[in-house]
Amino acid sequence: MPDASKIMISIQQVGKTYNKGKVQALSNINLEVAKGELFGLIGPDGAGKTTLFRILATLLQPDSGTATVNGNDVVRDYKAIRSTIGYMPGKFSLYQDLTILENLEFYAAVFGTTIAENYEQIKPIYSQIEPFKHRRAGQLSGGMKQKLALSCALVHKPELLLLDEPTTGVDPVSRQEFWEMLQLLKESGLTIVVSTPYMDEARLCDRIALIQKGNILSINTPQGITDSYAENLYAVRSDEMYRLINDLRTLTGVSTCYAFGEYAHVAEHTAIGLKKEDIQAFLLKKEHKNIEINRTPATIEDCFIALMKE
Repeated sequence: MPDASKIMISIQQVGKTYNKGKVQALSNINLEVAKGELFGLIGPDGAGKTTLFRILATLLQPDSGTATVNGNDVVRDYKAIRSTIGYMPGKFSLYQDLTILENLEFYAAVFGTTIAENYEQIKPIYSQIEPFKHRRAGQLSGGMKQKLALSCALVHKPELLLLDEPTTGVDPVSRQEFWEMLQLLKESGLTIVVSTPYMDEARLCDRIALIQKGNILSINTPQGITDSYAENLYAVRSDEMYRLINDLRTLTGVSTCYAFGEYAHVAEHTAIGLKKEDIQAFLLKKEHKNIEINRTPATIEDCFIALMKE
């Protein structure tokens, strides 16, 4: 874990509830993000990602615990934090009736700067939409809105960039372009924390935290998380996938079985030691046709499912 002088975000025992304590959004969250790191918060909708981002952005106060951004407390030092972070919420929140240029000029003015003063900071992203700078934001495609929102979050040269599900609802090409832009920003020394429900994006981060129902399941590098997967994992398919999955769930020695693209991923109970031959014999007995069974490496999604069982 990095020493104190190299920590951008420190979260200790942070909890948050809604509806007078009836809904637990976050439960004793502990994590640290180093300066210059590209850190991913990975989890499905409702996992607590947005609540944690809003606390870090000083838009929401935790019920318990403490959180600091570059040494500044999110409750006590909120003014200092707001001047040094760029926050891109999950929902497009810029002014739809203003043009690209007008939105960017407005956000620059809010932070007491200008586009010209910080043009080099936003150039890699803004240059892609600058030819359309007189187009209203409400008329932009999803990918262009994303680039405008990112430009507005960067125009004041923040030390920390908080991106809440920035690629949700965006086409695959724009998703790839966005992550390429994040890598360029990281190389400039910017600290980036990004949340996403897409497990495939996890591998693009330096480290990730898997979060579900307000609890951190694991924090590690993407490779570290997949390396920790303890069970043998098989990719299985036949002519009748729906029946295949239901049948495999009844096989002794199967820990979990779920659809994964064209295959079913089948995890074994480590204490029983299920073999490929056992699965083959079982499926033949169940009269499945065109059976295919292969050992397969675990993905982040497989690890997430395994951790939820613990």
